[in-house]
Amino acid sequence: MATSRPAAAARPRPVSLRRRGPVLERAILDAALEQLSTVGWSGLTMEGVAAGARTGKAAVYRRWPSKEDLVADALSAGLPRLDDARDCGGIRDDLYEVCRQLRDAMLSAPGLALRSVLHECDVSAAERFHEVIMNGVVGPSTELFREVVGRGVGRGEVRPDAVDDMVFDVIPAMMMYRTKVCGSEWPDEEIARMIDHVMMPILRSG
Repeated sequence: MATSRPAAAARPRPVSLRRRGPVLERAILDAALEQLSTVGWSGLTMEGVAAGARTGKAAVYRRWPSKEDLVADALSAGLPRLDDARDCGGIRDDLYEVCRQLRDAMLSAPGLALRSVLHECDVSAAERFHEVIMNGVVGPSTELFREVVGRGVGRGEVRPDAVDDMVFDVIPAMMMYRTKVCGSEWPDEEIARMIDHVMMPILRSG
């Protein structure tokens, strides 16, 4: 008499990865930033972003018809906020804290993604990101330095005519130059040297 075989155990169904709306869009934007920070602007593809987000290419193209559109939105959504000019009691310490905040933003995944865009894309593509860069980096950092220097003027530490747009450009320009050309990651001691040897002589009152 034939023995009956036990019924095969039901195989668990794979968990669905189907996502919609903001959840899917966030996954795609995060995947774009990851691609930029690893393979750069030149290596980024819509197919690679779709694979990183674990979705189909069509889902990416439905929302962003071009690579430039996708990257602009990814940078806008991902760049850290620069909005805290903490009062540390003196101009030197205030500048030091703002510079560390700017350094950390530059070294974040979105910051690395932005640098790859600035370094690699051509002039016409770079123009597409001008508003993102101004609104996400240049404008906010200038406002932080303006607030810090204004406090210094109020304390009598900073000469009043130092409140000038050219002065506010010095630190971001140095940080971008030394990051791009010299490969600096701006350790704390290098930030302190920049403040002591460059900014304080420019700003000092009396």
